Amino acid sequence: MKTAHAARHTAWTDTDTPLGRLLVARNAQGLSGLWFEDQKYHPGALDAPRADGDPLLGATVAAVQAYFAGRAGGALPPMSPAGTAFQQAVWQALLAIPAGQTVTYGELAARLGRPDAVRAVAAAVGRNPVSVLIPCHRVLGADGSLTGYAGGLHRKEALLTIEGGLPATLRPSPSPSPSKKPAPRRNHKPRVPA
Repeated sequence: MKTAHAARHTAWTDTDTPLGRLLVARNAQGLSGLWFEDQKYHPGALDAPRADGDPLLGATVAAVQAYFAGRAGGALPPMSPAGTAFQQAVWQALLAIPAGQTVTYGELAARLGRPDAVRAVAAAVGRNPVSVLIPCHRVLGADGSLTGYAGGLHRKEALLTIEGGLPATLRPSPSPSPSKKPAPRRNHKPRVPA
């Protein structure tokens, strides 16, 4: 990943996923964006040609489709998202979080050697322009809760579920079987106030 501001988008395509359509963009250096249609910070219409036959865009679409088919972990296309040096460092750190695992914003800040910069790290995570492949969805609140995802918390939960990384505390508890009724309480006498 480049460590400075990347060049403007030079081509784009899109792809459908189980969580909605993704806009896929590139610049001369690599993948520059991957956004759900209604996500925060979506760039809108790009001033670049549609290029469905572009090899890098095609490799990105293939990586996204493999991810949603449960075959994540393959080679990622070269990436070149635009951002400050700090944002680039945060996005690089996100790439080090394995599928199926999560960290908190505080843990991510500590890994970057900036334990007091939790809010700045969270802001950089939120501005990640390459959804899904740069896994900002693997970052949770300090208490392990699902917080802040530009694509929507329902997508963050779905992505973590695909990876098997949804913390047990956030998983819905299984509903009791309708055929089983709770056992009656025995020797239960109502308390009478004294």
